[in-house]
Amino acid sequence: MRKSRLVNLSQLGKKIRLKKMLSLLVAAPLLFNAACQQMDEAQVKPETEATTSGARTANGMIGVNVLLNQPVTNAILAELGTYGNVREVITEIKALTIQTTREKLTAIQKLPYVSVANQDAERKGSPVDAVSVTDFESGANTWNLDAVNVTDAGVAGRTVAQDATGVYVGVLDTGLLDSWRQYFPEQRIATQYARSFGGGGGESGNVSEQPNKWEHDQDSHGTHVTSTIIGFNLGGTSFNGVAPKATVIPVKVLNQNGSGWSSVIARGIVYMGQLKAGPLKDSPVVINMSLGGSVLDAIEKAALDYAISKGVLIVASAGNSGEAGMGYPGAYAPVISVASAGLKKEFSIPRWWSAINVPDPTNTDDFYVADYSSREKPGQELDVTAPGSNVVGPYQINSGQLGYYYLSGTSMASPHVAGIVALLAQNNKGLTQAQAEKILKDAALPMATDREAGAGLITADAALNAVQ
Repeated sequence: MRKSRLVNLSQLGKKIRLKKMLSLLVAAPLLFNAACQQMDEAQVKPETEATTSGARTANGMIGVNVLLNQPVTNAILAELGTYGNVREVITEIKALTIQTTREKLTAIQKLPYVSVANQDAERKGSPVDAVSVTDFESGANTWNLDAVNVTDAGVAGRTVAQDATGVYVGVLDTGLLDSWRQYFPEQRIATQYARSFGGGGGESGNVSEQPNKWEHDQDSHGTHVTSTIIGFNLGGTSFNGVAPKATVIPVKVLNQNGSGWSSVIARGIVYMGQLKAGPLKDSPVVINMSLGGSVLDAIEKAALDYAISKGVLIVASAGNSGEAGMGYPGAYAPVISVASAGLKKEFSIPRWWSAINVPDPTNTDDFYVADYSSREKPGQELDVTAPGSNVVGPYQINSGQLGYYYLSGTSMASPHVAGIVALLAQNNKGLTQAQAEKILKDAALPMATDREAGAGLITADAALNAVQ
């Protein structure tokens, strides 16, 4: 989940609108310093949460997700076909999608073999020269990596021994920009496993695979999220990542506007579970989902349960709805949910994002929980907090034109924790979801209240030391 305001360093007087997303273009170091000074008084507003119901098309059809209480059979498919057009069947979780009318949804819900049926829920969240390094382990420091104690200002390299070698991290998001090779080393992106899934909702009801679309994103969100995990290249200078030797699997489940449907996300989650059960059975697999909506979808929940049962470790953003409560899938209890924090001294010096030294030992008084970050409501459980306000990474406004922006949101916090989980999994290939969540919550430094920050601010060294 991300939030908004945008300042373009090359055109400081020009207003650029992106739907509620706080950002700042780092186009060049000389322009960056002047922009930092102008950003001191920036107002932060949260991104709009996803809607709670599926879309209705012009002909009145809606997308419905159906979870069965028994395996899918031809007889069931035939009967459901009388209610609408059966589209996607996901046998691993005994689920399917159907294009039908709102009036027929109630009848479908009453069928004896139907466990749950609900409208599809909305979710928000070209070959070029390759980067010449294989990872950014020796890259420069940024404030957010200093805050989670994987790097330290003025110290070359990393301050923890782990780098996530051998760990795969699925980034279920918008995919990567065409220019991703100018930001990331090719060796760090598992192109053989990258996928794009689209469709969903009421328009067609069909979830389909879209070959190669994963690397033709126009939104940039997935690229920025990926940069936090493995690091990024900025004009020839490499910047570190939380897990710089992890191998990222881009799975595009959101469209070119950064939104999508729970049926599509469920397909992406199941795909990651299939990888873990198949070609990656001997490797740790983590999922990051910087996305969400206000309701828990039945087949999305089943997909999460399926992936976790196969050994996948899942982290998701808590949402940007403040007091309105957490979004899903982050609010689903088995998922590790992440709130967003910022540094109180941000913008206090020029180029602060890479020059500021976060004091050690970590003092939570140096941080704040962002106003937009979703608070825990009754029945929800917020797990931990990580840096998420004013995080710099690749972000493009114009296709083909490289750009770097501050982004703020729980979308930016979640990949920090996914990276820490990848470091934990490097040490313990058999790490389970429940174990990972417990380690993080036990190691977190309390801050604010439980509703705002969960167990508190998590740092990589504290998590790693908790299991050594």
